[in-house]
Amino acid sequence: MQLRLVACFMALALALPGLAADTIWLVRHAEQTDPDAEDPALTVAGEAMAARLAEMLGDAGIQAIYSTDFRRTRQTAAPLAGKLGLEVALYDPGDLKAFAGQLRSASGPCLVVGHSNTTPRLAELLGGDPAGAIGHMEFDRLYLIELRDGGVESMLLRIP
Repeated sequence: MQLRLVACFMALALALPGLAADTIWLVRHAEQTDPDAEDPALTVAGEAMAARLAEMLGDAGIQAIYSTDFRRTRQTAAPLAGKLGLEVALYDPGDLKAFAGQLRSASGPCLVVGHSNTTPRLAELLGGDPAGAIGHMEFDRLYLIELRDGGVESMLLRIP
């Protein structure tokens, strides 16, 4: 159902003149093996979720993919990057304000893979609704932020 909702929204955005905007997708990395490890990899379930994310956003016109420099975020971004033939650009999660400015000045749809503490904050810095804190075991939030001349619209989706 969620996949159909995303597809319908994207089709609508592309079909209506003046509705298309710069689209920023934000997601926390998928489930990791050991949250206490220094740089854990994804679990099998996390790898499956990263593949579903690639399926969901494969036709969204993504032109850039950003990730922090951690194995779990890079592995979450990898299936979509591979599908689209894009390199994953690294960003500094310690300077989200500057990164939000960079995203605002870029053009074209992009995906940003972050963390439970950075993803809602980045949504907020972009003018979207952070929808509260991300829970310790919550890995399925997908933010859709639309930057328009007249403002910002945001929607919170779930990765099935």
